[in-house]
Amino acid sequence: MRIEDLVEAIRVLETDLPADVEGRLKGIRDRESGICKTVMEAILENVRYARERGVPMCQDTGILEFFVRCAHGHEEIRDKIAEAVRRATHEVPLRTNTVNPFTRENEGANLGRFQPIVHFEGRAKDENSIEMSIIAKGAGSENVSASFMLDPMQGVEGVKRAVVQAVQRAGAKPCPPVVVGVGVGGNLERSAHFAKKALLRPLDEENPNRDLAELEEELVERVNALGIGPMGLGGDNTTIGVLVEWGHCHTASLPVSVNIQCWALRRISLEWRCGEFRILR
Repeated sequence: MRIEDLVEAIRVLETDLPADVEGRLKGIRDRESGICKTVMEAILENVRYARERGVPMCQDTGILEFFVRCAHGHEEIRDKIAEAVRRATHEVPLRTNTVNPFTRENEGANLGRFQPIVHFEGRAKDENSIEMSIIAKGAGSENVSASFMLDPMQGVEGVKRAVVQAVQRAGAKPCPPVVVGVGVGGNLERSAHFAKKALLRPLDEENPNRDLAELEEELVERVNALGIGPMGLGGDNTTIGVLVEWGHCHTASLPVSVNIQCWALRRISLEWRCGEFRILR
């Protein structure tokens, strides 16, 4: 795995929106009218400009989070990721976002204690290959994300209420139309991981669980019915998609996390196989 490949992937991540996300934004532009349509046209112009000029599409280039599948070499991979983030900070460039939470001191390279965030998620399909997904998450949307420890008696309806409540409380702060990642089960921290990981699934890829696919569709309807609309200006479209990930949990718990993502869902998937590097998007 070459550090140069990772730096290039981060550059693409920050400057070029995935086709499925851009397609959903175009669909909303075509369905909206008045000021909401104008806002969507401005968003799409921003996407085009960033791609053509090779500049980050948002001034908040976010915190980078890496999801890695590999058989071995975890520490070496972690070190290469950190070096790639350091280089990308100066070469892309990225805004220096990581600070000491107590002193607010900024070390200047998007590194620091437990940064970057790297999850090792098991083995890749090929034992000698490395598979990786990266997501960039800005503070405007991360700050309005939420976790709930529900009474299990609330069931699926409780999950639905938690999602709608989180989006309603967020309002215009996360720059809608948003993408909503929902994590159900596990425990407190695991549900938050599920919610972030859910955002990696392409918007045009249906949930393989039919019941969850129907739940996602219903949640899109409920969220859109809030009337927040593009950039909080009203309209019919508050979300471009709701994505659910889940795991088993304690019999007496129902953990739910809602990770709200702004319209700029910056994610990318990569692989190194037989010495060759590919960006998969």
